Amino acid sequence: MKTLGTHNYYVYIITNQNKTVLYIGVTNNLQIRLQEHYQNSLSPSNTSFAGKYNVYFLLHYERFEQIEHAIQREKELKTWSRIRKEELIKIENPNWRFLNEEIE
Repeated sequence: MKTLGTHNYYVYIITNQNKTVLYIGVTNNLQIRLQEHYQNSLSPSNTSFAGKYNVYFLLHYERFEQIEHAIQREKELKTWSRIRKEELIKIENPNWRFLNEEIE
């Protein structure tokens, strides 16, 4: 996913199997972060939001070259209503397919 000489940061939206919960995060390695969310869901003692609600199915992501821009975007998306987040997801992913397998 990384091109030589560039930095990659991702803002992502993940959900649970039933698509009832949305979680927004930021990372520099989307594939590893999704795996971490999955592992958290397997632990019965996990108290993180993503672990508690089994949130690890990728619906949407955006790439940034500067961490400051990614963090700014993450903060912005977290202020949005559920309806507005759903509209954003539908732009690139109208059927709400899980994109986990498409991440290299």
